[in-house]
Amino acid sequence: MPDRKPPEDVQPEETVALPPKESLESDAAAAIELLQAYVPSAPAAAPEPEPVPPADAVPAPVVVHPPVSSAQLPPLPDEEPAPKRKPVQKNKEKGESVPFYRREISFSRKQKQPAAEQPEQPEQPKQPKPEKPKRERKPRKQAKPAAQAPRRSRGGKRLVGLKIGASQLAAATVSNNGHAEVLQVAREDLAPGVVSAGELRDPDRLAESLKEFFAANKLPKRGVRLGIATNRIGVRTLEITGIDDPKQLANAIRYRAQEALPIPIDEAVLDYQVISETKNDEGETTRRILLVLAYRDLIDRYVDACRKAGLQLVGIDLEAFALLRALAAPPEQDTQAKAALVAVAVGHERTTLAVSDGRVCEFTRVLDWGGQALNVALARVLDLSPSEVDGLKRELSLEGGARPERMTEDQAQKARDALRRQVQSFARELVSSLQFYQGQPGSLSIGEIVVTGGTAHLDGFAEELQRTIGVRVRVGDPLVRVKLAKKLREPEQLGSLAVAIGLGIED
Repeated sequence: MPDRKPPEDVQPEETVALPPKESLESDAAAAIELLQAYVPSAPAAAPEPEPVPPADAVPAPVVVHPPVSSAQLPPLPDEEPAPKRKPVQKNKEKGESVPFYRREISFSRKQKQPAAEQPEQPEQPKQPKPEKPKRERKPRKQAKPAAQAPRRSRGGKRLVGLKIGASQLAAATVSNNGHAEVLQVAREDLAPGVVSAGELRDPDRLAESLKEFFAANKLPKRGVRLGIATNRIGVRTLEITGIDDPKQLANAIRYRAQEALPIPIDEAVLDYQVISETKNDEGETTRRILLVLAYRDLIDRYVDACRKAGLQLVGIDLEAFALLRALAAPPEQDTQAKAALVAVAVGHERTTLAVSDGRVCEFTRVLDWGGQALNVALARVLDLSPSEVDGLKRELSLEGGARPERMTEDQAQKARDALRRQVQSFARELVSSLQFYQGQPGSLSIGEIVVTGGTAHLDGFAEELQRTIGVRVRVGDPLVRVKLAKKLREPEQLGSLAVAIGLGIED
């Protein structure tokens, strides 16, 4: 078919903004004028519609025309140049004219060409056929994880207990599978000033120390439980009667928490546990609640430091609770304790005190006394710095006996007297806290005091406390509830790992 050129006054670009087709086709006069514009009798009259008609011209709608297919147009003279048809693009495959506003269809057709050329499609179904036997072998491959299942169960739920003290970092990886097993322990000195008085002072420096500590000891970074001990965490016991609905009970506990602890509820993290339930004469249930309340900013600083170190925390626990889990074997549920168990962990700057009835922690307090007090007292007597006397302190015994080679007999006696005075001062603080506990309703008598921590390994420390307090005092064994892995040797200064081990135990 010869090329046909539409009049220049009808440009395909203008068809994009045309009014609806129905309204234009109804205009018969416009259609007649459109057909007349294509009559080839006057070839020189084609460019005449270009001048703009005067303002008083009546047939204004003639400027816009509906689209007309090429089949409805009469033949055009051959002498008209075809290159002027810029908006029209030919489809080279079919020889049809494609308007510019439909050129994107040509792209989609070109993309479908590889799909049309599918002589290989009959061969593709044959290719998966040899793979079918491989699919039948998949059940055999699934048997391998089943064989590995005992290895996973042997590990059980693993937790990494992390204790951040003022002078060192301590961690213990514990597998909880029926019987807790310590798989790994690690301990490393921490720069002074990062943690002071139980609170984090330099989060960025702690994050770097934790990152190096976990990398050097190849500790798992997942499943970490962090322990915190500070006087800005309060623990109280409450009794609530006549409320059975859990939501109402939670609201009542939050209301009572505002009265029991001097911490604004909006600035605190609150947790509680129902430790006992009894019925009164009227049939109402009285629940005894263990309430824990901590300042939110204190928790957030530790959490941010652990996140920067790449650690995944699964929980934050009080060191007092972890201490009791490590030192006291869980009794039977029907056993009624007649005396309280007092657990004491002596740290570098502070001491954690926890009182338990054998099942739950009833009272806890953080005392401003630690092993550093012994170093300071010893340094004053020997005229040395506290860091220089740490080794001498370990060689001394409060019970007398041999003296260190670097001391004279007179110096050794003065050093023992200075240490005894500090231990007696610590014992008086313990007695004051225990008297406060026994002043609460429902408190128990003191059965024994179990001490742990690095300072507890000082020879004669427990005996001096027992003479001052008048209650049995013994050094606790952090491995009483756990067993050591076969490849793990019992570490030195085991008492300083008691809290970390307790944090890893899952009850």
